[in-house]
Amino acid sequence: MTVKVMHSKEVTKKVFNKEELFILDVRNESDFKDWKIEGENFDYLNIPYFELLDGVEEILEKLPATKEILVVCAKEGSSVMVAEMLSEQGLTVSYLQGGMKAWSEHLEPVKIGNLTEGGELHQFVRIGKGCLSYMVISNGEAAIIDATRMTDIFLDFANEMGVKITHVFDTHLHADHISGGRVIAEKTGATYWLPPKDATEVTFEYNALEGGEVVTIGKTEIDIHALYSPGHTIGSTSFVVDGKFLLSGDILFIDSIGRPDLAGMAEDWVADLRESLYSRYRELSEELIVLPAHFMIIDELNEDGSVSERLGTLFEKNHGLNMEDENEFRRLVTENLPPQPNAYQEIRETNMGKISPDLDKQREMEIGPNRCAVR
Repeated sequence: MTVKVMHSKEVTKKVFNKEELFILDVRNESDFKDWKIEGENFDYLNIPYFELLDGVEEILEKLPATKEILVVCAKEGSSVMVAEMLSEQGLTVSYLQGGMKAWSEHLEPVKIGNLTEGGELHQFVRIGKGCLSYMVISNGEAAIIDATRMTDIFLDFANEMGVKITHVFDTHLHADHISGGRVIAEKTGATYWLPPKDATEVTFEYNALEGGEVVTIGKTEIDIHALYSPGHTIGSTSFVVDGKFLLSGDILFIDSIGRPDLAGMAEDWVADLRESLYSRYRELSEELIVLPAHFMIIDELNEDGSVSERLGTLFEKNHGLNMEDENEFRRLVTENLPPQPNAYQEIRETNMGKISPDLDKQREMEIGPNRCAVR
Protein backbone atom coordinates (compact mmCIF):
# COMPACT_ATOMS: atom_id res chain seq x y z
CA MET A 1 0.00 0.00 0.00
CA THR A 2 1.16 3.56 -0.69
CA VAL A 3 1.45 6.05 2.15
CA LYS A 4 -0.23 9.33 1.24
CA VAL A 5 0.67 12.86 2.29
CA MET A 6 -2.03 15.13 3.64
CA HIS A 7 -1.46 18.89 3.81
CA SER A 8 -2.77 21.22 6.50
CA LYS A 9 -5.01 22.87 3.90
CA GLU A 10 -6.71 19.54 3.21
CA VAL A 11 -7.27 18.92 6.93
CA THR A 12 -8.64 22.45 7.31
CA LYS A 13 -11.20 21.80 4.58
CA LYS A 14 -12.27 18.65 6.44
CA VAL A 15 -12.76 20.73 9.58
CA PHE A 16 -14.78 23.36 7.68
CA ASN A 17 -16.90 20.73 5.91
CA LYS A 18 -17.39 18.65 9.08
CA GLU A 19 -16.03 15.54 7.39
CA GLU A 20 -15.05 12.39 9.24
CA LEU A 21 -11.38 11.69 9.97
CA PHE A 22 -9.61 9.34 12.35
CA ILE A 23 -6.40 10.79 13.76
CA LEU A 24 -3.65 8.61 15.20
CA ASP A 25 -1.55 11.09 17.16
CA VAL A 26 1.86 9.65 18.09
CA ARG A 27 3.08 12.53 20.27
CA ASN A 28 3.48 12.21 24.02
CA GLU A 29 0.24 12.04 25.98
CA SER A 30 0.80 15.40 27.69
CA ASP A 31 1.34 17.17 24.35
CA PHE A 32 -1.79 15.55 22.90
CA LYS A 33 -3.94 16.53 25.87
CA ASP A 34 -2.66 20.09 25.75
CA TRP A 35 -3.26 20.64 22.05
CA LYS A 36 -4.55 18.58 19.14
CA ILE A 37 -6.19 18.93 15.74
CA GLU A 38 -9.87 19.52 16.38
CA GLY A 39 -12.80 18.72 14.13
CA GLU A 40 -16.47 18.17 14.85
CA ASN A 41 -16.45 14.68 13.34
CA PHE A 42 -12.87 13.69 14.12
CA ASP A 43 -12.02 10.65 16.24
CA TYR A 44 -8.68 10.17 17.97
CA LEU A 45 -6.24 7.61 19.25
CA ASN A 46 -3.12 8.80 21.07
CA ILE A 47 -0.29 6.27 21.21
CA PRO A 48 3.20 7.72 21.79
CA TYR A 49 5.64 6.86 19.04
CA PHE A 50 8.08 5.11 21.34
CA GLU A 51 5.38 2.52 22.17
CA LEU A 52 5.20 1.59 18.49
CA LEU A 53 8.90 1.04 17.83
CA ASP A 54 8.45 -2.74 17.92
CA GLY A 55 5.46 -2.68 15.59
CA VAL A 56 1.85 -1.60 15.22
CA GLU A 57 0.16 -5.00 15.50
CA GLU A 58 -1.27 -4.31 18.94
CA ILE A 59 -3.16 -1.20 17.87
CA LEU A 60 -4.65 -2.52 14.62
CA GLU A 61 -7.92 -3.49 16.28
CA LYS A 62 -8.27 0.06 17.61
CA LEU A 63 -8.14 1.56 14.12
CA PRO A 64 -11.31 1.88 11.99
CA ALA A 65 -11.68 -0.13 8.82
CA THR A 66 -13.96 2.39 7.10
CA LYS A 67 -12.65 5.84 8.08
CA GLU A 68 -9.76 7.76 6.61
CA ILE A 69 -6.74 7.56 8.95
CA LEU A 70 -4.25 10.39 9.43
CA VAL A 71 -1.06 9.91 11.45
CA VAL A 72 0.19 13.02 13.21
CA CYS A 73 3.35 13.87 15.15
CA ALA A 74 5.22 17.02 16.12
CA LYS A 75 7.34 17.62 13.01
CA GLU A 76 6.49 14.79 10.54
CA GLY A 77 9.26 12.20 10.86
CA SER A 78 7.66 9.88 13.43
CA SER A 79 4.30 9.95 11.65
CA VAL A 80 5.91 8.89 8.37
CA MET A 81 7.46 5.83 10.01
CA VAL A 82 4.23 4.83 11.76
CA ALA A 83 2.21 5.38 8.57
CA GLU A 84 4.62 3.12 6.68
CA MET A 85 4.25 0.38 9.30
CA LEU A 86 0.46 0.61 9.07
CA SER A 87 0.64 0.54 5.28
CA GLU A 88 2.64 -2.68 5.47
CA GLN A 89 -0.26 -4.12 7.45
CA GLY A 90 -2.60 -3.36 4.55
CA LEU A 91 -4.15 -0.12 5.80
CA THR A 92 -4.61 2.98 3.69
CA VAL A 93 -3.18 5.84 5.72
CA SER A 94 -1.85 9.37 5.37
CA TYR A 95 0.57 11.42 7.42
CA LEU A 96 0.38 15.15 8.06
CA GLN A 97 3.04 17.02 6.14
CA GLY A 98 5.14 19.06 8.55
CA GLY A 99 3.30 17.68 11.57
CA MET A 100 1.81 19.91 14.24
CA LYS A 101 4.43 22.53 13.43
CA ALA A 102 2.84 23.02 10.00
CA TRP A 103 -0.66 22.78 11.47
CA SER A 104 0.16 25.64 13.85
CA GLU A 105 1.28 27.87 10.96
CA HIS A 106 -1.47 27.26 8.40
CA LEU A 107 -3.81 30.15 7.58
CA GLU A 108 -6.96 29.75 5.50
CA PRO A 109 -8.46 32.87 3.87
CA VAL A 110 -12.25 33.15 4.00
CA LYS A 111 -14.24 35.99 2.43
CA ILE A 112 -16.48 37.63 5.03
CA GLY A 113 -18.39 39.99 2.77
CA ASN A 114 -18.52 42.92 0.38
CA LEU A 115 -18.13 46.56 1.37
CA THR A 116 -20.48 49.38 0.41
CA GLU A 117 -18.24 50.96 -2.20
CA GLY A 118 -17.25 47.71 -3.88
CA GLY A 119 -14.46 46.51 -1.58
CA GLU A 120 -14.12 43.22 0.30
CA LEU A 121 -13.29 41.99 3.80
CA HIS A 122 -11.37 38.73 4.21
CA GLN A 123 -10.62 36.76 7.36
CA PHE A 124 -7.52 34.57 7.68
CA VAL A 125 -8.23 31.61 9.97
CA ARG A 126 -5.18 30.16 11.72
CA ILE A 127 -7.03 26.95 12.37
CA GLY A 128 -4.44 25.22 14.54
CA LYS A 129 -3.80 28.21 16.80
CA GLY A 130 -7.14 30.00 16.91
CA CYS A 131 -5.74 33.31 15.63
CA LEU A 132 -7.81 35.44 13.24
CA SER A 133 -6.36 38.10 10.94
CA TYR A 134 -8.10 40.40 8.48
CA MET A 135 -7.60 42.19 5.19
CA VAL A 136 -9.78 45.10 4.13
CA ILE A 137 -9.63 45.73 0.37
CA SER A 138 -10.98 48.86 -1.30
CA ASN A 139 -10.21 50.61 -4.58
CA GLY A 140 -6.76 49.08 -5.06
CA GLU A 141 -5.66 49.49 -1.45
CA ALA A 142 -5.56 47.10 1.47
CA ALA A 143 -5.28 47.23 5.25
CA ILE A 144 -4.24 44.27 7.38
CA ILE A 145 -5.36 43.81 10.97
CA ASP A 146 -3.68 41.50 13.53
CA ALA A 147 -1.32 39.78 11.11
CA THR A 148 0.53 36.65 12.19
CA ARG A 149 4.29 36.17 11.77
CA MET A 150 3.61 34.09 8.62
CA THR A 151 3.61 37.21 6.48
CA ASP A 152 3.92 35.68 3.01
CA ILE A 153 0.25 34.66 2.88
CA PHE A 154 -0.84 38.29 3.31
CA LEU A 155 1.68 39.60 0.79
CA ASP A 156 0.79 36.90 -1.74
CA PHE A 157 -2.95 37.38 -1.24
CA ALA A 158 -2.65 41.13 -1.78
CA ASN A 159 -0.62 40.47 -4.92
CA GLU A 160 -3.25 38.03 -6.22
CA MET A 161 -5.96 40.61 -5.59
CA GLY A 162 -3.91 43.31 -7.30
CA VAL A 163 -3.92 45.68 -4.32
CA LYS A 164 -1.28 47.66 -2.43
CA ILE A 165 -1.03 47.27 1.34
CA THR A 166 -1.09 50.81 2.71
CA HIS A 167 -1.95 50.33 6.40
CA VAL A 168 -1.22 47.62 8.98
CA PHE A 169 -2.90 47.54 12.40
CA ASP A 170 -2.52 45.58 15.62
CA THR A 171 -5.55 45.90 17.87
CA HIS A 172 -3.29 45.43 20.90
CA LEU A 173 0.13 44.15 21.92
CA HIS A 174 -0.33 40.43 21.41
CA ALA A 175 0.75 37.97 24.09
CA ASP A 176 0.01 34.59 22.52
CA HIS A 177 1.49 34.97 19.05
CA ILE A 178 4.18 36.97 17.31
CA SER A 179 2.80 39.78 15.19
CA GLY A 180 3.78 40.10 11.55
CA GLY A 181 2.47 43.65 11.36
CA ARG A 182 5.77 45.48 11.61
CA VAL A 183 7.47 43.15 9.10
CA ILE A 184 4.67 43.65 6.56
CA ALA A 185 4.85 47.42 7.03
CA GLU A 186 8.60 47.38 6.45
CA LYS A 187 8.29 45.24 3.31
CA THR A 188 5.48 47.26 1.76
CA GLY A 189 6.08 50.78 3.03
CA ALA A 190 2.67 50.69 4.75
CA THR A 191 1.90 52.70 7.87
CA TYR A 192 2.04 50.57 11.03
CA TRP A 193 -0.47 51.41 13.77
CA LEU A 194 -0.34 50.34 17.42
CA PRO A 195 -2.27 51.55 20.50
CA PRO A 196 0.09 53.96 22.31
CA LYS A 197 -0.94 52.70 25.75
CA ASP A 198 0.39 49.28 24.72
CA ALA A 199 3.52 50.75 23.16
CA THR A 200 5.25 52.44 26.08
CA GLU A 201 8.14 49.94 25.90
CA VAL A 202 8.40 49.33 22.14
CA THR A 203 11.73 50.01 20.46
CA PHE A 204 10.45 51.03 17.02
CA GLU A 205 8.46 53.81 15.42
CA TYR A 206 4.72 53.47 14.92
CA ASN A 207 1.60 55.53 14.35
CA ALA A 208 -0.55 56.03 17.44
CA LEU A 209 -3.85 54.17 17.17
CA GLU A 210 -6.25 56.28 19.19
CA GLY A 211 -10.00 56.52 19.55
CA GLY A 212 -11.92 58.82 17.26
CA GLU A 213 -9.49 58.53 14.37
CA VAL A 214 -10.77 57.47 10.96
CA VAL A 215 -8.38 55.80 8.52
CA THR A 216 -9.49 55.56 4.90
CA ILE A 217 -8.58 52.56 2.73
CA GLY A 218 -9.52 53.31 -0.88
CA LYS A 219 -13.16 54.29 -0.49
CA THR A 220 -13.74 52.55 2.84
CA GLU A 221 -13.61 54.11 6.29
CA ILE A 222 -12.13 52.32 9.27
CA ASP A 223 -13.47 54.01 12.40
CA ILE A 224 -11.16 53.55 15.38
CA HIS A 225 -12.69 52.92 18.81
CA ALA A 226 -10.16 52.87 21.65
CA LEU A 227 -11.99 50.76 24.23
CA TYR A 228 -9.43 50.98 26.96
CA SER A 229 -8.43 47.92 28.65
CA PRO A 230 -9.80 44.64 28.24
CA GLY A 231 -8.62 41.59 26.36
CA HIS A 232 -5.29 41.55 28.02
CA THR A 233 -3.98 45.04 27.52
CA ILE A 234 -4.63 48.60 28.56
CA GLY A 235 -4.70 49.81 24.95
CA SER A 236 -7.06 47.25 23.41
CA THR A 237 -8.69 48.88 20.43
CA SER A 238 -11.72 48.06 18.30
CA PHE A 239 -12.44 49.06 14.70
CA VAL A 240 -15.72 49.54 12.90
CA VAL A 241 -15.19 48.89 9.19
CA ASP A 242 -17.61 50.34 6.64
CA GLY A 243 -20.23 50.81 9.35
CA LYS A 244 -20.91 47.05 9.15
CA PHE A 245 -18.15 45.10 10.85
CA LEU A 246 -16.80 45.33 14.41
CA LEU A 247 -13.24 44.05 14.73
CA SER A 248 -13.14 43.43 18.47
CA GLY A 249 -9.55 42.31 18.92
CA ASP A 250 -9.25 40.25 22.10
CA ILE A 251 -11.96 42.10 24.02
CA LEU A 252 -14.92 40.05 22.83
CA PHE A 253 -15.04 36.61 21.25
CA ILE A 254 -18.00 34.63 19.91
CA ASP A 255 -18.30 32.23 22.84
CA SER A 256 -16.22 34.00 25.47
CA ILE A 257 -14.58 37.26 26.54
CA GLY A 258 -10.97 38.41 26.81
CA ARG A 259 -8.82 37.68 29.84
CA PRO A 260 -7.15 40.71 31.46
CA ASP A 261 -4.32 38.95 33.27
CA LEU A 262 -1.54 38.57 30.70
CA ALA A 263 0.24 41.74 31.75
CA GLY A 264 -0.24 40.89 35.42
CA MET A 265 -3.02 43.46 35.80
CA ALA A 266 -6.19 41.40 36.17
CA GLU A 267 -7.44 43.02 39.36
CA ASP A 268 -6.61 46.51 38.06
CA TRP A 269 -8.21 46.09 34.66
CA VAL A 270 -11.31 44.01 35.38
CA ALA A 271 -13.45 47.12 35.89
CA ASP A 272 -12.29 48.53 32.54
CA LEU A 273 -13.10 45.24 30.85
CA ARG A 274 -16.61 45.29 32.26
CA GLU A 275 -17.11 48.91 31.23
CA SER A 276 -16.02 48.19 27.66
CA LEU A 277 -18.27 45.15 27.32
CA TYR A 278 -21.28 46.32 29.30
CA SER A 279 -21.30 50.04 28.53
CA ARG A 280 -19.26 51.07 25.50
CA TYR A 281 -20.19 48.09 23.32
CA ARG A 282 -23.84 48.61 24.26
CA GLU A 283 -23.66 52.00 22.57
CA LEU A 284 -22.81 50.38 19.23
CA SER A 285 -25.33 49.08 16.72
CA GLU A 286 -26.49 45.55 17.45
CA GLU A 287 -26.42 44.91 13.70
CA LEU A 288 -22.62 45.09 13.56
CA ILE A 289 -20.94 41.80 12.69
CA VAL A 290 -18.35 40.97 15.37
CA LEU A 291 -15.00 39.75 14.01
CA PRO A 292 -12.64 38.82 16.87
CA ALA A 293 -8.88 38.30 16.83
CA HIS A 294 -9.19 34.73 18.15
CA PHE A 295 -11.53 31.82 18.56
CA MET A 296 -11.32 29.42 21.47
CA ILE A 297 -13.25 26.31 20.42
CA ILE A 298 -14.05 24.71 17.07
CA ASP A 299 -17.78 25.24 17.71
CA GLU A 300 -17.28 28.96 17.04
CA LEU A 301 -16.68 28.32 13.33
CA ASN A 302 -19.56 29.07 10.96
CA GLU A 303 -20.60 26.75 8.13
CA ASP A 304 -18.04 28.31 5.77
CA GLY A 305 -15.24 28.14 8.34
CA SER A 306 -15.39 31.83 9.22
CA VAL A 307 -15.71 33.16 12.76
CA SER A 308 -18.29 35.93 13.14
CA GLU A 309 -21.60 36.78 14.77
CA ARG A 310 -24.03 39.69 15.03
CA LEU A 311 -23.35 41.85 18.09
CA GLY A 312 -26.98 41.68 19.18
CA THR A 313 -26.84 37.89 19.13
CA LEU A 314 -23.77 37.94 21.38
CA PHE A 315 -25.60 40.20 23.84
CA GLU A 316 -28.24 37.47 24.01
CA LYS A 317 -26.08 34.33 24.04
CA ASN A 318 -22.53 35.08 25.22
CA HIS A 319 -22.33 34.21 28.92
CA GLY A 320 -19.62 36.81 29.53
CA LEU A 321 -22.00 39.58 28.43
CA ASN A 322 -24.85 38.47 30.69
CA MET A 323 -23.51 38.60 34.23
CA GLU A 324 -25.45 41.18 36.22
CA ASP A 325 -23.51 40.53 39.42
CA GLU A 326 -20.23 42.47 39.17
CA ASN A 327 -18.56 40.22 41.75
CA GLU A 328 -19.46 37.15 39.71
CA PHE A 329 -17.96 38.84 36.64
CA ARG A 330 -14.80 39.68 38.59
CA ARG A 331 -14.42 36.06 39.69
CA LEU A 332 -14.88 34.86 36.09
CA VAL A 333 -12.00 36.94 34.73
CA THR A 334 -9.60 36.74 37.69
CA GLU A 335 -10.05 33.23 39.14
CA ASN A 336 -9.77 29.70 37.74
CA LEU A 337 -8.28 31.00 34.51
CA PRO A 338 -6.89 28.60 31.91
CA PRO A 339 -3.09 28.27 31.76
CA GLN A 340 -1.36 31.31 30.34
CA PRO A 341 -0.09 31.09 26.75
CA ASN A 342 3.22 29.39 26.14
CA ALA A 343 6.16 31.81 26.51
CA TYR A 344 3.78 34.77 26.61
CA GLN A 345 6.29 37.10 28.24
CA GLU A 346 8.86 36.38 25.52
CA ILE A 347 6.17 36.87 22.88
CA ARG A 348 5.26 40.26 24.34
CA GLU A 349 8.95 41.27 24.36
CA THR A 350 9.31 40.14 20.75
CA ASN A 351 6.29 42.23 19.77
CA MET A 352 7.85 45.19 21.59
CA GLY A 353 11.03 44.79 19.55
CA LYS A 354 13.11 44.05 22.67
CA ILE A 355 14.24 40.61 21.51
CA SER A 356 14.60 39.03 18.05
CA PRO A 357 14.43 35.23 18.35
CA ASP A 358 15.26 33.12 15.32
CA LEU A 359 12.54 31.25 13.40
CA ASP A 360 12.93 27.96 15.30
CA LYS A 361 12.66 29.80 18.59
CA GLN A 362 9.58 31.70 17.39
CA ARG A 363 7.91 28.43 16.45
CA GLU A 364 8.75 26.96 19.83
CA MET A 365 7.35 30.03 21.61
CA GLU A 366 4.02 29.77 19.79
CA ILE A 367 3.43 26.02 20.10
CA GLY A 368 0.10 25.13 21.71
CA PRO A 369 -3.45 26.46 21.66
CA ASN A 370 -4.42 30.07 22.14
CA ARG A 371 -5.40 30.90 25.69
CA CYS A 372 -6.72 34.44 25.35
CA ALA A 373 -10.25 33.83 26.56
CA VAL A 374 -12.33 33.05 29.64
CA ARG A 375 -15.74 31.41 29.45
